[in-house]
Amino acid sequence: MTPVILLAAQKESAEVTDWAARIGWVVGLGLFVALVYWLMREGWKWRGTLQSDLPELPTRPSPATTLDGDGKPPPAGMPSDPGTARLTMSGRYHGSTTAGQWLDRIVAHGLGTRSRVELTLTDAGLDVVRPGASDFFVPAGALREAVLGKGIAGKVLAEGGLLLVTWEHGGRLIDSGFRSDHAAEHTEWVDTINSMINKRETEGAR
Repeated sequence: MTPVILLAAQKESAEVTDWAARIGWVVGLGLFVALVYWLMREGWKWRGTLQSDLPELPTRPSPATTLDGDGKPPPAGMPSDPGTARLTMSGRYHGSTTAGQWLDRIVAHGLGTRSRVELTLTDAGLDVVRPGASDFFVPAGALREAVLGKGIAGKVLAEGGLLLVTWEHGGRLIDSGFRSDHAAEHTEWVDTINSMINKRETEGAR
């Protein structure tokens, strides 16, 4: 065999070997990604099981679809008419955690699902509408605090980039993180929510 033919044969063999290695690497990477996804999914399910004692989230029924439509009446203490909106916000819901523990994500009842969100604050409470995820309502009496933050449930943003609302549900304090499409709105939300809380506490102390 001439040197030219030998060199060509060696080059072709090397190319075949390289392709085999690449295919094996891609398959291995695919299996690794699938394993990581499965572990994350099982961890999510396990966390949800641990949080199964959390009651169903409160929702504000609409009079048009409940009381006037032969539906269920509002839960005890839940207003059918929330009153005039104090503030509204369009943005994103970034998750909920145990209060003060920004990595202890709560996933029960869909609270772990990030989504778009429409917030409405009234004297009755905070109405949280989430397209593609579970809506919920935080009665005014369950609101505990509002602050500016930068991280929740593994999501980190710029300082003040999150509106963090602390509320009580099922005997547990929960932090929920929201980001407005216009971050400058956060300060007004913090001031208004805390003002409502302070007013309620002052009236209750009389």
